[in-house]
Amino acid sequence: MPRKIIHKLETFPNPSSKRDYHIHMEIPEFTCLCPKTGQPDFASLILDYIPDKECIELKSLKLYIWSYRDKNAFHEAVTNHILNDLVAAINPKYMRLIAKFYVRGGIFTNIVAEHRKPKWKQKPIIHLEEFEKQSNTRP
Repeated sequence: MPRKIIHKLETFPNPSSKRDYHIHMEIPEFTCLCPKTGQPDFASLILDYIPDKECIELKSLKLYIWSYRDKNAFHEAVTNHILNDLVAAINPKYMRLIAKFYVRGGIFTNIVAEHRKPKWKQKPIIHLEEFEKQSNTRP
């Protein structure tokens, strides 16, 4: 693991910018420090977004997330700060970050922060029929 703290989020061009599609990421090893006690706080981050022109490059995201390991931050502040940085990097059509912090003092904390690009409207979800495996074969 590199000792140098990396803050820069790298991006790459969206390969299918004419289509709205959902990118889902789970980051189970987020750590920051409690600003009151200095003890580590652990969380799983769930990132969902619909890109516009750019996508987040995964290695830079990993290094960016690691850079919080020695930073003091309240759960609410760090969740919103990460979302702000991600939005600034790629300006997505939609982005949601969920931070699920593990128990601290008998309390679980979940923070949900969202961004929507002005004038962007989500297309309706199409629910397709579910079929049994090999439903077209004879009994």
